[in-house]
Order: sequence, then C-alpha cells, then structure tokens
Amino acid sequence: MGMDGSPINTQTSISKHAFFDLSHVSPLVFLYLLRSCYIHGTCKASAKFRALQHQVHLVLANNSQYGPATLIAHCLYILPIFGSYCEGISHLVLSSLRRFLKMGHNDEDLLEAKICAAKLFLGIVDGTLAYDEGVLIKILEVFDIDLMDIEKVMCGTRSTKADTAKEVVEKYVTKLIDLESYTIAVDVLINFSIRQFGESFLLKMMECRQFKAAEKWATHMGKSMLCLLVQEYVDKKLFKPAYDVIKKNNLRQEFPELYHQSKERQVFKLAEKGVWDVAETRAKGDRQLLEYLVYLAMEAGYFEKVEELCDHYSLKGFLNLKEPEENTLHNRYLHLDELFIEDVIWVDEVNILHDAICYFEECKVVGVDCEWKPNYEKGSRPNKVSIMQIASETKVFIFDLIKLYEDVPSILDECLACILQSPSILKLGYNFQCDIKHLARSYGELNCFKHFEMLLDIQNVFKEPRGGLSGLAEKILGSGLNKTRRNSNWEQRPLSHYQLEYAALDAAVLLHIFRHVGSHSQPADGNSKIEWKSHIISHMDSTAQKMPKKDTETIEGSYQEEVATTKELRSL
Repeated sequence: MGMDGSPINTQTSISKHAFFDLSHVSPLVFLYLLRSCYIHGTCKASAKFRALQHQVHLVLANNSQYGPATLIAHCLYILPIFGSYCEGISHLVLSSLRRFLKMGHNDEDLLEAKICAAKLFLGIVDGTLAYDEGVLIKILEVFDIDLMDIEKVMCGTRSTKADTAKEVVEKYVTKLIDLESYTIAVDVLINFSIRQFGESFLLKMMECRQFKAAEKWATHMGKSMLCLLVQEYVDKKLFKPAYDVIKKNNLRQEFPELYHQSKERQVFKLAEKGVWDVAETRAKGDRQLLEYLVYLAMEAGYFEKVEELCDHYSLKGFLNLKEPEENTLHNRYLHLDELFIEDVIWVDEVNILHDAICYFEECKVVGVDCEWKPNYEKGSRPNKVSIMQIASETKVFIFDLIKLYEDVPSILDECLACILQSPSILKLGYNFQCDIKHLARSYGELNCFKHFEMLLDIQNVFKEPRGGLSGLAEKILGSGLNKTRRNSNWEQRPLSHYQLEYAALDAAVLLHIFRHVGSHSQPADGNSKIEWKSHIISHMDSTAQKMPKKDTETIEGSYQEEVATTKELRSL
C-alpha cells in the first residue's frame, strides 16, 4: 500500500522515498541514492528516466549546500567510480540540468560550475577521467565552456613551455580525427569556434562518407567551404544532397546550372509519379521549368494538362504539336461513350440529391468510387473525401460531399444511407475497403458511412497483381483508364471536364467488368469459371479489420435482372 492507502503497482513502481529531504546531501550520497532508485525501479527504462529526471530537478531547486550547476559538475567528477552506471546517470543529470537552467540561473553558481567543468574536460582529454565522447559534448554544451574557461584552469599549473588552451583542444581534435570520430571532432571545433582545420579536413570526411559531419563543418566555415562541399557531392554524383545544400544556403547564383538541373529532376520525378499539380507548384515562377513540364505531359499523353499549362502561363507553340497524337490517345483509353453513359450529373444541391436517390432506388446494381485531393506532406493527415461517384448502366451521379456536408449534412446522411445501406442494391467497388475507411474518417458524424450492405469488391474477385483497375479494364474490356488525372486537385470547383470524365469512368467501368463476370460465371469455350458470389459482403462496418459475413443468395434475383438489362444494352 502507498502512503495514501492506495495500492502500488509493483510492475511500474520506482523507489523515490530516498529523495524526501536532500537539502544538505553531498554529491556522492546523491549519486548513490540516484543509482539505488534506478536499480530498484521496475518500470521501463524511459519511464524510469523521466521519473528520476523530475526528482533531480527537485534536488537542484532545493539543495542549499551547492548551487545546481556546481552540484552536477561535482557529480560528474565522481561518476566514473560507478562503472557501468556512469554513462546513463551522466546523461540523466546533464539533461536535468539543461532543463533547469532554461528556467533561469545564478551567475555566481554558473561561473563556479564552468571552471569545475573545464577541469573535467581537461581530465577527459588527458585520459585521467574515462567518459564517453557523447557525454563530453554534452558537458561542453550544458556548461557553455569556452577557451577562456580552459585557459583559467591551465593558468595556475602551466609551465613556461606549456600549450595554450587552443593548442590543447586542437591536439585533441587531431586525435579524434585519427580515430575517425569526425562528428565529435566537428562538435568540439564548433563549440570552441576554432577554424584552423580547413579543406583537407572536409575532403577527408567526404572520402569517409561522413556527409552530415562534413555539411555541419562546411556550414560553420562559410560560403567557400559550402561551395567545395557542393562540388564534392557533384563529383560523387550525389545530386540531391548537393541541391539541398544549394537551397538551404542560398547558393543558387554560385551554381545556376546545377540548381536548374536539380529542379528539373524534381519535376520529372513528380510527373513520373503522376502528381502533376505538385510538379506545377515546384515549377511555378520558372518559365523554363514550366516548358519542361509541358514536354513531360505531352510525352505522358496528358494533353489536357498541356492545354491547361499553355493557357494558364501563356506558353506558345505547344498546342499544335498535340493534334496528331489525339486519335492515338483516344484509341488507347476507354471513353464514356464506349460504356453507353448517357449523362454525367453533378450533385451539389438538395433537389438534385433527392432526384439521384430516387433514381438509384430503382437500380439493382451500381458502381461506387470516391476521390480526394492527394496530400504529399509527410506526417500530415489525409484530405477529406471530396466526391463520391455512383453509376448505373446509363448514368453517373457525382456527389460533391464537401459542399453537401457543409450545407445539408442530415439530408445527405439520410439520402446516402438509402443506397449504401440498402440490402437490395449491390454496390460494386474496387479496393472498396480503403474508400470505406476514408469516408468514415472524413465524415465521422454521418451514420451512412458507418456500415454498408451488399458489397462486391471487384479487386477480390480477380486478384490482379498489377495495374489496378485500369489494368483490369484493359484485360477484360480491351482498353484501360487514363490515370494521369488521378492525383489532381479534387477540391477545386468547378472540376474540369477531364476530371469529371475520369471520375465517371472509374465508377461506370465497374458495371461493365461485372457484366463480364456474369457472362463467364459458367465455364464455356475453355474459359475458367469466375467465382464471384462468394465475394459478396452482406454487411460491413467501416471500422472492421476483416471482411465480415457473406451472402450469396439475396443478390441472385438482382443479378438475373442485371443480366437482362445487359442483354438489352448489347442489342442496341
């Protein structure tokens, strides 16, 4: 039981009673108690460290025998006798002091501690005290030791031929370099503002591939050393770090050609990934880069992007180059007229929303897909789902979820639930579980996205390893989908004609692939049987990790009606 009568969790407890009164404790006793608490604590190391850090902070605030900085400096002298606990406890007390000093300090205490810490540094340098190099750097940083502090300590013991403080530090750095401890060597030089180690030091670090240390040293030395660093990166064909140094240190004028080549490589990689809007943002303000992006779009067959860039930035001489290619592009990808789509309807008002729901309540099978603006910032949350497309055999309705959710959330919820939660309408999707989870995250207050009825994920039926929906469409229907628009800005309003066509195709093509599934559900002419009924999901929660129970019977009637509709369409 604890002192307040509450039970103690022996798995996470740490003994701190020894710190009840440490107002007059000596450094040796303080360290002994600190080690004892660490040994007997049973919680995880990180929790133990935080708990003891708090206790050290209390000791620094209340010890009347020593100033806080002086107490820690004396502790560091003693710590090596604690053997294997030395390094861990030294990091503990130094981090605690660093946090304490941020709240304020006593100048007299800090001056005394700096002299004590300078002696400690010299002891580590000459090998009298055994400390890890990382601890040495922390000592220099926390106590803010400079050459004057070292000089004061050496002054009383120096003979006529003794080294200066600067010479002692330089000899130590030379020793570190010989041991290939480049990061520590750079930290020591920067701490003491020593600049004697020049180009040869940088070249040696680059040769040993110590790039972070080399960049830190070059930044400390200034522009000429940074230029040498960039050139070394280029010679080693390490163009990205070279560009990063140029950008970070404003060296564009010193390396104009290299800077432009790096920007071109960035734009090329973004275009290659299909993130054209991001590529355009990177190229903005640089006409040469924008023209390069136009050529990339032409090469990718993304001629609507060519047109958009030329119009927006007044780029001349490109539009007539794309005309001979248009027929080839048209034959390469599916188009809405090939899928018998008579109308694509934008839904952003209540009356159109009601019309859409009434229409779909008469359908037996629909295709469903979603789009959202891609997010390329690391660590940031995904953007909300922007639009939902629901397709029948002849029409596609595109729901502006962002606007409808802002204007009429309750009506949107009720209307979409009539479709998504209807057991009599089969919803076709591709990798639909991803869309379901994203819808639930985007619009958590809407019940319509919390569970779904009667789903068939086409991806699970075919299990295509490559190509996604476009590859599957090409395999089944003979032509794929133009995916260049996939990563466009789906939050812009109005959406472009090309975006609307892409969105409509993604939903409509699902019905035509399903039509193929139905016509090949029985083996004929050597074709293998396609089993699809077992993949129907009768009920799914948006938070479910696994696919829940399946239903193969309730959709049978719907499917037969769909086959009839298919035959009618084929006869047209």
